[in-house]
Amino acid sequence: MSAPMEIVLSADSAGQLWNCAVLELHSGTNLLAYRGGNTSSRSLTVLNGEYILGAQLGKNFINVWEIQRKDQLQQKIVCPGIVTCLTASPNGLYLVAGIADAIYLWEVSSGNLLAILSRHYQDLTCLRFSDDSSHFISGGKDNLALVWSLASVVQLDPSHTPEPRHVLSRHSLPITDIHCGLMGPQARVATASLDQTVKLWELSSGEMLLSVLFDVGIMSVTLDPCEYYLFCGGSDGGIFQVSLCSQSLSRDKTFQSDNEGNQVFKGHRNLVTCLSVSMDGTLLLSGSHDETIRLWDIQSKQSVRSINHKGPVTNALIIPAPANMFLPDSRPGIPLPRFSRHLNPSEQGEGVETGGVCLRLAPHNQAQKETYLEKADKLYSIMSAVTDKCVFGDGENTKVRVSELEEEVRTLKKVNKDLYDFSTQLLTKPS
Repeated sequence: MSAPMEIVLSADSAGQLWNCAVLELHSGTNLLAYRGGNTSSRSLTVLNGEYILGAQLGKNFINVWEIQRKDQLQQKIVCPGIVTCLTASPNGLYLVAGIADAIYLWEVSSGNLLAILSRHYQDLTCLRFSDDSSHFISGGKDNLALVWSLASVVQLDPSHTPEPRHVLSRHSLPITDIHCGLMGPQARVATASLDQTVKLWELSSGEMLLSVLFDVGIMSVTLDPCEYYLFCGGSDGGIFQVSLCSQSLSRDKTFQSDNEGNQVFKGHRNLVTCLSVSMDGTLLLSGSHDETIRLWDIQSKQSVRSINHKGPVTNALIIPAPANMFLPDSRPGIPLPRFSRHLNPSEQGEGVETGGVCLRLAPHNQAQKETYLEKADKLYSIMSAVTDKCVFGDGENTKVRVSELEEEVRTLKKVNKDLYDFSTQLLTKPS
């Protein structure tokens, strides 16, 4: 059998048979199983197509498997606390975890902890990267979703505390899920909440584009690749399809089934915790606390397949099959380093990995950059010099022209003096 183009990656809270499993999308065949522990909700991710990472449920470490070696747990990343959500950047360079109310950001190549962001007021519930890895979005029990620019977070000035680019604060109860669409910084972001709403935002401006009110709390949300539809998983087991092509101009609306694309998928018996859409937009994957994952045909709203698990489903996602997943002799290009638990590992006695050099330039060692106004003045001076050269020419022509201008200035000064004397005489002449 040829390697599949897309696979399903799923995990449940029981972990009796395996921690996470790889299933063939169309047939539901179990292709691979990774054993050891169980993974918490929103904490299963693939790193650079070479590793699978899953935060251990209720523990302070992350399980790591080489993507080809399914039988053996390869590594554990020990964290400062229980990991509530986890994601890796699509470019494979960074790993982000939510621990209590703080966001921890690691550089994968060195294992260095680059930043600890404490901007939420309660525990985090979900983290998502944009498809170009330029931004990530965090959601928490404090009802807030924060948009972070990765470039501002990893800046080198330790005296500067990174601030979120946008604070999305329209929800009134905890955020349960976040989905970031395509197009990098121009993407649209969907947030789901227990306040029974799903809201759609513009990543670049932070502006709310749409708010949809439901009859139940929403536990999961996703968009199809073309962003024609919004799929929302309810706490009652229903999956709501919201058309984004409606002619209604209202930003706030209440969900109602109709013939314009607003429909309900019915089949789950408990809250729907995970949603994912295939690359061609024809299949919808859902995971639920009723211990099943279901595959739906979006066009007909029919359940194509149901796969039982041994416990409530915590993670279920459709991803492109990593190139090396089904090559047993393949190995990761770069081994994972030891991940630091502190911002300054040398100060905490962790040290730097053997064979590596950690170089971090202090702000006073960096060349002072020109300000925008200084650059503008410099550019204006260059343009003026070029203009003078074009208008006046070089050498003797320039000297002649300067002499002519000086003579003209002297004449104007004389005229000005004569006018001044004449006006003075008029003003002082006795009447």
